[in-house]
Amino acid sequence: MPPRPVAAAERKICLIATEESGDRLGAALMKVLRQRLGDAVQFSGVGGRGMAREGISSLFPIEELSIIGLAAVVTQLPKILRLIRLTADAVLDEAPDMLVIIDSPDFTHRVARRVRARNPKIPIVDYVSPSVWAWRPGRARTMRSYVDHVLALLPFEPEEYRKLQGPPCSYVGHPLTEQLASLRPNAQEQAWRDAELPVVLVLPGSRRSEIRHHLALFGAALGQLSDRTKFELVLPTMSHLEAIVREGVKTWPIAPRIAVGEAEKRAAFRLARAALAKSGTVTLELALAGVPMVTAYRVGAAEAFILRRAIRVSSVILANLVIGSEVIPEFLQEDCTPENLAQALGEVLADSSARQRQLEAFATLDAKMSTGNQPPSVRAADIVLATMGRRSG
Repeated sequence: MPPRPVAAAERKICLIATEESGDRLGAALMKVLRQRLGDAVQFSGVGGRGMAREGISSLFPIEELSIIGLAAVVTQLPKILRLIRLTADAVLDEAPDMLVIIDSPDFTHRVARRVRARNPKIPIVDYVSPSVWAWRPGRARTMRSYVDHVLALLPFEPEEYRKLQGPPCSYVGHPLTEQLASLRPNAQEQAWRDAELPVVLVLPGSRRSEIRHHLALFGAALGQLSDRTKFELVLPTMSHLEAIVREGVKTWPIAPRIAVGEAEKRAAFRLARAALAKSGTVTLELALAGVPMVTAYRVGAAEAFILRRAIRVSSVILANLVIGSEVIPEFLQEDCTPENLAQALGEVLADSSARQRQLEAFATLDAKMSTGNQPPSVRAADIVLATMGRRSG
């Protein structure tokens, strides 16, 4: 099908996001871009429900790429490669004024490299930096050949790109900084945090494989902790994971209340005194909510072998990296034992020096992550439009 005629003043912007978190960023960015450009913008690409509401008809459902784990990637490789080719060909056929790739670097960067090789005139912005500061730092310099600007969610990332000789990188802010009111307790909710029967959050992960690796381990740790102290247990999850979570907690010695959906999760964050969480973005969410935590992460043996040799930072906890200090304890692989987790969680649940250190560190986050009065989506849109103007000028 030939492309439809484009008005002289119209801008064509292609965005590619293959995960729900990226879809949320893409939708917010599209909303601001439409505010700036009005009817003179046409969107295309790949996205989820949020981006669809803002005007994208996705090339394929992003659920087709809900893959995690080395074994899963290997078995799905032909399908992944086919979708990469499909997406790159669609971008090249559209010949947009801008390509914005959003997170999911194993997919989006392969698309970007194909597009740059065949049409170097298309400007490319990468929204959400790959973790070049944690592993495979050489990627930063390689990105210079196919990325014009990186939009960073974490405040320390621009300096890392400078040191690693990567493309220009700007801190635009983390979307969590726009959601503080829904994360932090009011006076009544704060009283719940200090109640005689405190609320403990348990967060085993947002993917099926993560839940499989962590659920039994977390249950055993919480069972040990419940032998010496009393607490109410809340496990937030999403509706598509509710069945597997409910089945997995049936054997737990202490039954959690299952909180389903984002609104119930945020309500639980505002009440919680402490948390046991899988490493990931949720650690930053908990820190901004002022919830002291213990973190853990387990993967399969093959992935653990690779990661041990690749990771170049002393902590994989995002909150620790932003704070600049390892105040949040983390237990990885063989250190992930019920005994270790129960002991550490008991310390942050009590009025201890470990708990106080975390709370004092969390109090510095607002200043460290500040973007002034501009929301992240607005800062991101400004850079997208400026980059588009430079390349087309």
